[in-house]
Amino acid sequence: MRPVIFSDTFPPEINGVATSAGNLYKTFKDHGESIMVCTTNPYGPELNLEGDVLRIPGFKMRIYDYRIAGLYSPGGMKIIRKFRPDVVHIQTDAGIGQFGFLVAKQLGIPVVYTFHTSLEDYTYYATGGYFDRAAKGVVRSYVRYKSGEAKEFITPSIKIKEYMRSIGVNAYINVIPTGIDFSKFAKENVDAERVRKIKEEHGISPDTFVILSLGRVAKEKSIDICLKGYAKYLASNPAIKTVFAIVGGGPALPELKKLVQELGIESHVIFFGPVPPSETPYYYQIGDLFVSASVTETQGLTFMEAMASSVLLMARYDDTLLGTIHDGKNGFFFLDENDMAEKLKKVIGLSEEEKNKVKAAAIMGLSEYSLEKFYERVKGVYERAIKRNW
Repeated sequence: MRPVIFSDTFPPEINGVATSAGNLYKTFKDHGESIMVCTTNPYGPELNLEGDVLRIPGFKMRIYDYRIAGLYSPGGMKIIRKFRPDVVHIQTDAGIGQFGFLVAKQLGIPVVYTFHTSLEDYTYYATGGYFDRAAKGVVRSYVRYKSGEAKEFITPSIKIKEYMRSIGVNAYINVIPTGIDFSKFAKENVDAERVRKIKEEHGISPDTFVILSLGRVAKEKSIDICLKGYAKYLASNPAIKTVFAIVGGGPALPELKKLVQELGIESHVIFFGPVPPSETPYYYQIGDLFVSASVTETQGLTFMEAMASSVLLMARYDDTLLGTIHDGKNGFFFLDENDMAEKLKKVIGLSEEEKNKVKAAAIMGLSEYSLEKFYERVKGVYERAIKRNW
């Protein structure tokens, strides 16, 4: 088996699709499989092949400085043809994704198509809010059309599968959660002294309860709801030593900083800015409670990373998370900013024994998302796609 993954985003970029594609590549390599990745080149304007990762030049988009390549690369096609792939796995829908469909057609090999997220949630970046309803209709038509070109179809969660069905996609859908290497997040594998220094450098005392938001700072992540909920908590619990740490970069940073000023909680909020993927295990460890109000997640990778880091988890209720979070057992749900303030008081007030019980339950539930299961499930889909193409 010789798959080639097509994704517009790939590590060192930081986002869910890059993580999924990177982990898929890693686990296939670890199992001794031949695999190639075709992605964009964030380092320069050249076509570059390093090992079995092919990077095609492109230009920056308005969305988080992501890059988009052209629909076809003659040089890239030559390299891929030499690799002799037997299945194309498309992870994104822009330039590189379209190139993947063309490669599959030219080589006569099957397409496996992973639909990671509801593209409708991101149309406002392209439309600026104008004609957004029409743009969403175009997205639905596109997804229905492209799903018919794939031999096998994958979504990372039941939520996205149900979305596919709601817009008229009739293809068989494999639900395969992204696998994660949880070992690098385990508390015992993270340098405690490095964590202590990070907290010290930012004036966080050992007895301060740290509420953590880690990930892309963007409108759809709804970090503003968490900040408003935290402000309400502070208003009624000023004596408890807490701080809200925001780790990550993105287009919503300026408005969040303005919101923090308006709420009058500047002395309780720290903006760390973006950190490289290799550093994120340290920043999870500075937190006592990971919070998120996003309802656009397709799987919630950062939620599971927080669990693996033995950090308590609290998220705004979303159907996507029902299989990941069991309220009160391995994490906590909240409904809105008022409910978040109440839940914060409850969680911070738990005894150490109660907190440890929740953390242990969270770690026990992560086996379903191991890299080994990810490898086995995706390999099975590849095998079916190849057989259906005979």
